[in-house]
Amino acid sequence: MSGWTESEMMVVAAARRLTTVRVCFVGIGLPNIACALARRIANPGLELVYESGVFGAEPARLPLSIGDPTLASGATAVTGMLQLFAYYLQGGRVDVAFLGAAQIDAAGTINTTVVGDYESPQVRLPGSGGACEIGINAKEVFVIMRQSTRSFVPAVDFVTTSGHLPGGRPPHWGAGPTLVVTQLGVYGFAGGVMQLESVHPGVDLAAVRAACGWDLAVSPSLAETPPPTEVELEAVRTLDPDRTALR
Repeated sequence: MSGWTESEMMVVAAARRLTTVRVCFVGIGLPNIACALARRIANPGLELVYESGVFGAEPARLPLSIGDPTLASGATAVTGMLQLFAYYLQGGRVDVAFLGAAQIDAAGTINTTVVGDYESPQVRLPGSGGACEIGINAKEVFVIMRQSTRSFVPAVDFVTTSGHLPGGRPPHWGAGPTLVVTQLGVYGFAGGVMQLESVHPGVDLAAVRAACGWDLAVSPSLAETPPPTEVELEAVRTLDPDRTALR
């Protein structure tokens, strides 16, 4: 099982950061595979929360949407969205929100609404859903996305989910964005500004800089991301055999 794809590297790197997390509010796609991998490999007690009203989900397969009936399988609770957001999310019971993004800036501000002018956009995206409330009420925010100068931008075209505020202040009572994983590397935040912490195997630092729309901050202890193990690769490929999200 030698070799891996960029998507597999992203999922594995993200899953490793979930080993000590108890409750994760998760989106569909790569965030969902990362959470499923973490539960299978290192953190079987990880409780998954979905926007549709499911808390403590144990889906029998990868869900196709937040309304997929498989999310109710073995769940601790299935509630209305109002109860989920009011009692669990705003009640401070979500440790990590795991989101995707179309655009992100150095402060971790996320855009999933439009590319271009709001009134006449080049691309109209799915929108916030609950991402605005999720991002400001979870204790931490993790992001997984593909990196290019079109996605890592100096300023997002629309603020869907707030990042760190001026002076490095978090957007609400939580810590705000703390982790960003791309196909090129892993980022943390220092003083509210994103900084590169590790590059994936085979990735050159110059390539990471070239795929960033601002002057990239690099950690003084920059490292190489450990490659996926055989166990991790087997698990992630078993989770998505049809490559629905890993394409």
